[in-house]
Amino acid sequence: MRHTVPNVRRTIQNKHAVCAMILGFLVLLVCRALADGPQDNLSENVRRIPRIGVEVTSKDRAELEQGLDTLRQRIEIIRRDQPASIKKRLPDIEIFHRAVDVALKHNEFFSKRDIGKAKELLQTGLERAQQLNRGESPWTMQTGLVVRGYVSRIDHTVQPLGLVIPESYSPNGTSRFRLDLWFHGRGETLSEVNFIHGRTKQIGQYAPKDTFVLHPYGRYSNAFKFAGEVDVLEALEAVKTAYRIDDDRIAVRGFSMGGAACWQFAVHYSDRWFAANPGAGFSETPEFLKFFQKETLTPTPYERKLWNLYDCTNYAINLFHCPTVAYSGELDIQKQAADIMETALAKDGIELVHVIGPQTKHAIHKDSKVVIESRLRELAKRGRERVPKNIHFVTYTLKYNRMHWVEIDALDEHWKRAGVDAEIVTGSRIQMSTTNVTDLTLSMPSGWCPFDLTKEVPIKIDSQPLDLPRPKSDRSWECQLHKVGLRWRVGLRPVSGLRKRHGVQGPIDDAFMDSFLFVRPTESSKNDVVEKWIQSEFEHAVVHWRRHFRGDARFKDDIDIEDTDISTSNLVLFGDPSSNLVLKRIASKLPIQWKSDGIHVGERVFDAKHHSLILIYPNPLNPDRYVVLNSGFTFREYDYLNNARQVPKLPDWAVVDLRTPVNSRYPGKIVSADFFDESWQLKKRQLAK
Repeated sequence: MRHTVPNVRRTIQNKHAVCAMILGFLVLLVCRALADGPQDNLSENVRRIPRIGVEVTSKDRAELEQGLDTLRQRIEIIRRDQPASIKKRLPDIEIFHRAVDVALKHNEFFSKRDIGKAKELLQTGLERAQQLNRGESPWTMQTGLVVRGYVSRIDHTVQPLGLVIPESYSPNGTSRFRLDLWFHGRGETLSEVNFIHGRTKQIGQYAPKDTFVLHPYGRYSNAFKFAGEVDVLEALEAVKTAYRIDDDRIAVRGFSMGGAACWQFAVHYSDRWFAANPGAGFSETPEFLKFFQKETLTPTPYERKLWNLYDCTNYAINLFHCPTVAYSGELDIQKQAADIMETALAKDGIELVHVIGPQTKHAIHKDSKVVIESRLRELAKRGRERVPKNIHFVTYTLKYNRMHWVEIDALDEHWKRAGVDAEIVTGSRIQMSTTNVTDLTLSMPSGWCPFDLTKEVPIKIDSQPLDLPRPKSDRSWECQLHKVGLRWRVGLRPVSGLRKRHGVQGPIDDAFMDSFLFVRPTESSKNDVVEKWIQSEFEHAVVHWRRHFRGDARFKDDIDIEDTDISTSNLVLFGDPSSNLVLKRIASKLPIQWKSDGIHVGERVFDAKHHSLILIYPNPLNPDRYVVLNSGFTFREYDYLNNARQVPKLPDWAVVDLRTPVNSRYPGKIVSADFFDESWQLKKRQLAK
């Protein structure tokens, strides 16, 4: 049996290594014949994802439209006549209507079988609607395969999730259950219809005893990044609300694209899981694309920095807090993901458990499954550690700013390595060192603080001794520290203007990981070139939000924006100050001035006749939310072709020369772009140009 137990990583004999190399290249050729091949490196000839579906006959269309209309009417009856306690179950029905409706509207039945699946889903939706109208919801009491829905805060659409509920679960019981998150692989035809139908028929790779398995949709085929990442977190919260889940026994697992998702959830949210089990996939962008895709990369400096959002190799030390059992097929080209993580972990002194399926290509070997399940079963017995004695934490952005009892509140500079190493020494004091960190919160929940309640807590941080506040009577503890020059001080930093902080730190794509609203201009721009580009980019953003992130972008005219919109959503303003009234209202408060004569970036001015501005900034009308100018998510059609490409393509702001046409990679020629500093202002080098 070829796996890494007991010595973790088996040394392959030379003859096997040669065979593996030859077969690996053959596998690569096969993979390229199916997808992600050299033809997908041609940005001027990008195939459509998802592809156009098959033709629906007039008979099938009429039957589906009738079924949709009937289901819609029954949903409206429930919404109109039933109390809130009943209506809260509506997402479990609406997912069936939405799945079939969008497939029919957007020609996303990819085979004749999909049409039959849609009819089945409508029937299930109608059955549930009839039950709910009687005040019944038997699927909420069911074990086995169950599909449910929730309303996403991002765009207010209903999104599906699949569950495998263990037979031992009783709604009337008291015990809490382990839950494994399972991330699916890449599926360019994984419409809502196909996802929901599959989750009613297939158990999946793993279904451990006495364990819930949550299969998030992830908003299609994006490696569970951006809106796909939020989908996972929202789906998990929906399940925890509906079922008795043990918060200390949740694991992340996946294979292929799902393995890539597992790596990023493991390193970004390491303190939330009792274990991670990634298989194949990719774990970073540049090396994978060069190795697997054979792509020549020419990133700009800001694009290279933005790889730090999802490149797991840079966050490897965080796995100190998340026990990890990696898997690869011996002959799988995507074994590269675990190999490169193994190297990164070794630099931090950690040896990766890497189970290898003997003579196996892109699949999970049956013997390896036994080994993996045994290890996760033992890890589940111990569960997640609540308040570890030692903390080793690295981040590059305040988007991911917490590890157990340490929270980073501000950085010296984003997109550079920031870290905290901390130790509780003999249960009475803290030893801590930091890098690129200026503000911290230390906190422990009720019952978990190990310090003496009657004494201040001594800390030595970056060789500086301080006394921190005493714990509370319930054995909870919290304190803040901030840095002035080279010296740390106890307490919150005095508020003085804007500062990048968790949830309001950029880049542009971050605005689309929470509630957002497109704001259309009601006036025309004074410049026809700009006007045409703005209209085109607005339409592109709306179409591709649905196509790639499977939602409906909400939008309003600028004259209709209300205080509730400003308080609850990131506002995505399309237009220039002459056409969009909201932009006109806040334009003078932005660090880049867009005037009739040009776009002023420090001392540099770009001609307004053929330039436009893309930007993210805390909304001057509500600094707890963003404003974005003239952009949806920043990766485009070319990047759909390989999930490793799906990373931010623009920083906090960019000036676009519209004389270069829009293409599959960029919204025109980016003539200047950069990040704002930690105070949301232009950096000194931009002011000086």
